[in-house]
Amino acid sequence: MAELLRGIHHLTAITADAPGNLAFYTGVLGLRLVKKTVNQDDTSAYHLFYADGKASPGSDVTFFDWPVGRERRGMHAISRTALRVGSEASLAWWRDRLIAAKAKTGEIAELAGYVSLDFEDPEGQRLRLVDDKGAGQSHPWDGSPVPTAHQIRGLGPITLSVPDVKPTAAVLTQVLNMKEARTHPLPNGKTSLHVFAMGDGGPAAELHVAVEPHLPIAGQGAGGVHHVAFRTPSVEMLHHWTERLASFKLPSSGEVERYYFRSLYFREPNGILFEIATDGPGFAVDEPLESLGQRLSLPPFLEGRRASIEAGLKPLQ
Repeated sequence: MAELLRGIHHLTAITADAPGNLAFYTGVLGLRLVKKTVNQDDTSAYHLFYADGKASPGSDVTFFDWPVGRERRGMHAISRTALRVGSEASLAWWRDRLIAAKAKTGEIAELAGYVSLDFEDPEGQRLRLVDDKGAGQSHPWDGSPVPTAHQIRGLGPITLSVPDVKPTAAVLTQVLNMKEARTHPLPNGKTSLHVFAMGDGGPAAELHVAVEPHLPIAGQGAGGVHHVAFRTPSVEMLHHWTERLASFKLPSSGEVERYYFRSLYFREPNGILFEIATDGPGFAVDEPLESLGQRLSLPPFLEGRRASIEAGLKPLQ
């Protein structure tokens, strides 16, 4: 039986305002800062990880802090990140909260098969809350300003914008073993959204591909997304995916040790960066679960440079 990806592992986006980003994602969205570290390829930049109370795989929204201008929106990019909540009542609660926080907020509506609420963070990061009807496990955070009943449960469908679905669909189905589950028309009536499911599917394990050839080509920047990662359970299974990409002659990074998980990076045919990441060992490998994110964490190969790295980082609060 072919190995199946388990769903969304994490999504990494870009901020040019780390203190403001921290205030919004913890103070407004109520997520937990589970790892305060640096970009391992650019140690001048914070890499902030927000997740649920147990820092579960599939709940991580992460940010590189780079001094860049705003994203130019368009195709060949990840265009919206969904986060799951447990009920339609939660969506109504969130709409009031986001309006009170002066966030750009839409209306509750059915979108791509889910009752949803679109909104943006202060830098224009396009987000969506979806009602997952309480399916699966959740791990609330006791320190969240958001009541347990309304807390964000994890990542939901991630939406890509492409000019042509065919090359992306070929990689998703033939290489990554996803299934095309359904298609939805987009509001303009001329384009469509294709839903691809991993494993058993559901909102935590879907990739949505919007066909939008009329858009300009996106330019990466603050308020945009860098990459999306998919879950695999172990290093052994990551080896399988490394071999599988090679068998399809898809260029990749090779396996990269990120300390909290092991990763494999590659681009799909429309240029969007994908990652496959292991579920473990997780964020408690170098600090206690109860105190995650309270100090700057560095992987062992960077620990000897701690003083110089800390000196180059700006305060977050």
